[in-house]
Amino acid sequence: MAIIDFFDRGWRINPHGAAYIQDDRVFTFTEVRNLSSRIANALLAADLPGGTKGAVWSANDAVAWTCTLGLWRANLCWIPIGARNSAEENRHVLDAFDCEVLFFQREFAPIVDALRSSLPKIRLWICIDEHLPGAPSLKSWIADQPATAPKVEYQLDDVVALSPTGGTTGLPKGVMNTHRSIQTFCAHFMINFPYADEHPPVNLAAAPMTHTAGTLSLPCTSRGGTVVIITKPDPALMLAMIPKYKVTETFLPPTVIYRLLDVPDLAQKVDFSSLKYFLYGAAPMSVDKLKQAIETFGPVMAGGYGQTEAPASISNLPPAEHLHGGRLATDERLSSVGRPNPLVRVEILSDAGDILGQGQTGEICVRGDLVMKGYYKDPQKTAETIVDGWLHTGDIGHFDVHGYLHITDRKKDMIISGGFNVYPSEVEQVLWSHPAVQDCAVIGVPDEQWGEGVKAVVELSAGHTVTAEELIELCKTRLGSVKSPKTVDFIDALPRSPVGKVLKKDLRAHYWQNVERRI
Repeated sequence: MAIIDFFDRGWRINPHGAAYIQDDRVFTFTEVRNLSSRIANALLAADLPGGTKGAVWSANDAVAWTCTLGLWRANLCWIPIGARNSAEENRHVLDAFDCEVLFFQREFAPIVDALRSSLPKIRLWICIDEHLPGAPSLKSWIADQPATAPKVEYQLDDVVALSPTGGTTGLPKGVMNTHRSIQTFCAHFMINFPYADEHPPVNLAAAPMTHTAGTLSLPCTSRGGTVVIITKPDPALMLAMIPKYKVTETFLPPTVIYRLLDVPDLAQKVDFSSLKYFLYGAAPMSVDKLKQAIETFGPVMAGGYGQTEAPASISNLPPAEHLHGGRLATDERLSSVGRPNPLVRVEILSDAGDILGQGQTGEICVRGDLVMKGYYKDPQKTAETIVDGWLHTGDIGHFDVHGYLHITDRKKDMIISGGFNVYPSEVEQVLWSHPAVQDCAVIGVPDEQWGEGVKAVVELSAGHTVTAEELIELCKTRLGSVKSPKTVDFIDALPRSPVGKVLKKDLRAHYWQNVERRI
């Protein structure tokens, strides 16, 4: 299937139903299909060949997302750019990835105007909601185009998404995902999260649709379901939408879930009974807070593991597997990212490339139709990452005796202290168990005696206090002295990416100034 076929599948199921709802405005499947077809016809009329790169600079918005659907309907390639990114980061991505078409909202026009001279490859500038000098409005640009879907040839390995990744460790690389890899993600999602025909899904797009939430909305759309779009990151608004529209599924990163759990008596204030699947991911989650989430939201939490290079569905821990015999599953299972999905092969490989057995730690490697085509204009990095058909994720982990996959840490985040390997995620799980710890990050810092010392950087929960000594002693009791932090720093807010990942690179940079760190 082409990626746009997932939308059209939903349109055939529910042509007059609500495809998207934004600020109480309903966009029907037929309305969105017609608009995306007119956008696609306008792109084709501009003599843009298949694979041409286009981007949409926008906050969460139904019409902006329809522009993405229009790119796909013309078999063009979508470059996701974040509205919360810096202007320079987006400028770099647009230029390095050879963007030729840019749709943008009026509110970003001043930034776009300031960047125009540094983006000479862009041929078409279209303002989504207003006519501006040098940028026609979307309405006027498509005025003469038919609302019939164009006939476009495609191949399964055509690149349809060129996504930036690795920005936390340097300039972003461009991950080339295809019809094949994204259809495999959609198949995984639909297998893992079933619905009865008489109860179509209602997806709450609370996270940025320019990132994971947009891709995660496709399976809902393909079932004729409704996507409720939150236009601003407002937890109160999000909570109000769940009972109002009887939301059945949503995705949030752990850091946002933690803040929801801080709301007093949340389960009594909000009716969560419509929820079937509350997805969490993009960063590790505290087991203790996961248990609290299950108590608050019900047995609906759904974990998993994916990368931009293998979109969002390497493994899955469905709601039922958070429980065992009617009770919460063991901490070991809850700390896992589930079992591998059915259409992908996952193994743990040694540095020599040998497949390791259960319980043995090595690099998580993946192969199958889920895997990206490669990195854009970077054959060397592609060859380093995909070796003999295996995508090397850069994540360290193991399988337990029941076949659940555990991520120990990122390779680059592992700390070597006094010759011992220390995996930060193991230490972070212990720190998260303390009620005063809202979030934390464990990093290696310069240490004359140990080479690298284990340091915890801690963000406290509102109204709580704890001393560094107490946290260090907690870790020594649970992990022993080698793995325990030697020092603890407290911080008002940990640096995070737009999707909630803690930027350990930024934390480390402060401590490693003028010091050569091992690679």
